[in-house]
Amino acid sequence: MSDEERLQEQMAYYRARAGEYDQWFLRQGRFDHGAEQNRQWFAEVEQAARALADFEPTGRVLEFAAGTGWWTEHLIRYADSVTAVDASAETLTLNRARNGESSVRYVQTDIFTWKPDAHYDVVFFSFWLSHVPPERFAAFWNLVRACLAPKGRVFFIDSQYNPLSTASDHRLEGEKATTMTRRLNDGREFRIVKVFYRPEDLTARLAALGWRVTVSTTGSHFLYGSGTREEEDHAAITAGITQGRMR
Repeated sequence: MSDEERLQEQMAYYRARAGEYDQWFLRQGRFDHGAEQNRQWFAEVEQAARALADFEPTGRVLEFAAGTGWWTEHLIRYADSVTAVDASAETLTLNRARNGESSVRYVQTDIFTWKPDAHYDVVFFSFWLSHVPPERFAAFWNLVRACLAPKGRVFFIDSQYNPLSTASDHRLEGEKATTMTRRLNDGREFRIVKVFYRPEDLTARLAALGWRVTVSTTGSHFLYGSGTREEEDHAAITAGITQGRMR
């Protein structure tokens, strides 16, 4: 399967999963691993939320892969404005129901083909970087850079490699795998991109691209990072992104 076909299947998966997505976050159904594991999960969610609060995502905030709005809800507490981007109309409908139209501007588009329409003080994304194909890693971070205003900041949250983070009938294929099979409640299966990063490796890789980012973990389930880009010719980067798709 080609890279483009994989991404199309990934997009179809998240559209189909929209109505059951929150079961993952709430540890329900196939994602319920028992009281002790669930307590650990929610404690680490709170740790990630505190890290975001300490970061204070103020000003104009752009959220990639906004999904059903669990983290959009956090962003609007601090931001002057939030632009929420997602390829799935189904998840954005749920996001609107949770957070309303007055606080958020919603943009339905494929992030891999989207061109920034403004500069933002903060770019935020949760559980998205792991779904970016490795060969598009640098291009995605160039997009982030193009979206940021001078002295803009980035904050992200993502998954650590942990079989207890996913559904009981999902199988992780090794920490170095870059794809996995996901199953819906009705049994349909989709092959998606899923890349797990170690904090030290991700920090080094971003440093090589000109980012000053600190990456930490909550313990078992999540990693989170924040930082800024190196000062450089912002206009030239923006021009390079807007000339074509993110490849």
